[in-house]
Amino acid sequence: MFNKLGLSDYLLRAIEQRGYQEPTPVQRQAIPPILAGRDLMVTAQTGTGKTAAFTLPILQRLAQGASASAHHCRALILAPTRELAMQIESSVADYACYLSITRLAVVGGMAAGPQLAALRKGVDLLIATPGRLLDLQAHGALEFSELEVLVLDEADRMLDLGFSQEIEHLLSLLPKKRQTLMFSATFSPVIRHLAQAYLKNPVKLQISPARLTANQVSQWVYPVDKKRKLALLCHLIERNDWQRLLVFTRTRLGAQRLSEQLSEQGVSSAAIHGNRTQAARNQALEAFKQDRIQVLVATDVAARGLDIEGLPLVVNFDLPSAAQDYVHRIGRTGRAKAAGCAYSLVSADEIDNLWQIEKLICQKLPREEQEGFEPRHALPVVAKQNKSARHKKGSARRAATAAKAASPSPSLDTKPASGAGRPRPSLGGRKS
Repeated sequence: MFNKLGLSDYLLRAIEQRGYQEPTPVQRQAIPPILAGRDLMVTAQTGTGKTAAFTLPILQRLAQGASASAHHCRALILAPTRELAMQIESSVADYACYLSITRLAVVGGMAAGPQLAALRKGVDLLIATPGRLLDLQAHGALEFSELEVLVLDEADRMLDLGFSQEIEHLLSLLPKKRQTLMFSATFSPVIRHLAQAYLKNPVKLQISPARLTANQVSQWVYPVDKKRKLALLCHLIERNDWQRLLVFTRTRLGAQRLSEQLSEQGVSSAAIHGNRTQAARNQALEAFKQDRIQVLVATDVAARGLDIEGLPLVVNFDLPSAAQDYVHRIGRTGRAKAAGCAYSLVSADEIDNLWQIEKLICQKLPREEQEGFEPRHALPVVAKQNKSARHKKGSARRAATAAKAASPSPSLDTKPASGAGRPRPSLGGRKS
């Protein structure tokens, strides 16, 4: 029960109001050490309730202290994507409904003016994406001397998106005396190095195996030729009377095109991807949550940030380039122990991606051909020699041959030029 975790009556009332009765494993194990002021290093899949695991004890701590001064924040939650940052802010609003705590989400793609105005007054809890946060700090809008708690949510995803330098720079600006909480679906060597460098004697929790998909999500592969994917998707929607589904594509252009093609086929849909404004993305997401559209088409940028209650199924129109993204995609369904389904429309040119996914999740995904959509190019059952391995062998042979013919005295012109650091854009220019 939540009342055994040391949370205040105000928070317990808010939790009860949301209809939650039993804490999830990550909440049971993480909340007490966070309340005790310990640093935390947590491995947990999406959909395990980790947002409440860190927001609830942080809110309790903030409620017991003085408000933040102008241009300061007392707690900072760093998230990899706009969608996840906005979702965290929404959860904070629910849990803090009986508390006098100021909060703010700052993300790219939105006007900087209101964010700057709010920061001038100071905010107790700040939720941010790395790019926008450092832009605001560089413009003198934010100081960190009063910071008490830092949360790195989905730290692995932030590094995957290329924010390693931003995170390192940010951590160098923060007070050394602080509580740091790190949450990640996986802990790669880079993540472990980050934890060792910036966490102090952390409590380490592994809530679920990082490389397994949720047991309650049923998964299928539908082999199909690439040109017939749209027709098969429309067929499945009509035959199964799918009323609410999230569809993932690999690219922004693909997401926009698929959304338009579905609409042309009479299936109401909208797309969210990096080329759309934050307002347009929010509008599409709200329309989907309110059942005003049938299909939401998204790219992997949105895969970690979407929290859609009761989502029954996910469709991979394209397999992701990175196998780990498959886990994050299908993690949008089957949340909070609910049953979910994940279907992948796979063409022969995606076989390497499929093998990498099956290797990652340690599971052979069942394949089921659909009548009338049998592919001309069948999916191989047994993996052949990896393409990259063959390429490396060929490259090595070519390099050895070239070396024999090369001059023994290298030219000074062959020395690579050092790259210049990328300039920091203005507040309106960063998309994350």
